[in-house]
Amino acid sequence: MVGALLLRCLRSLPILLAVCLVCPQLASAHALTKQECSEGADFIRNAALSRDSGMSENSFMEVFDNDLALLKSIPASLRWFVQDDDDAEFLRAALQEVFRKPSAPERHAELFGEVCLLRAGEWHGKGTLRT
Repeated sequence: MVGALLLRCLRSLPILLAVCLVCPQLASAHALTKQECSEGADFIRNAALSRDSGMSENSFMEVFDNDLALLKSIPASLRWFVQDDDDAEFLRAALQEVFRKPSAPERHAELFGEVCLLRAGEWHGKGTLRT
């Protein structure tokens, strides 16, 4: 059961990599987008679902670290979300929060989305997105 949830959590990785290959970022600095924040929030929610099904933090982070190592073999401009060390640490911190301060999966996703949008400059801070 845990294996199935892990697969569900990570199944979006090939799709995200394909999207990155079709739509590479042209700028050298990575600015997060609303879409990336939404997809990141989904990833965080799925991590919490894996946690709720019994997956340990160590097991999940081992898979995450292996995925990061694989992603580093792809040029940064072609990667989804984790284009630099700051992005990796941002996502890692959110994953650690999932396992160390358990909450409902939807709540973890919501919090991640808000922080991500703030980081991307897309959030006004009063519950509204910039248009």
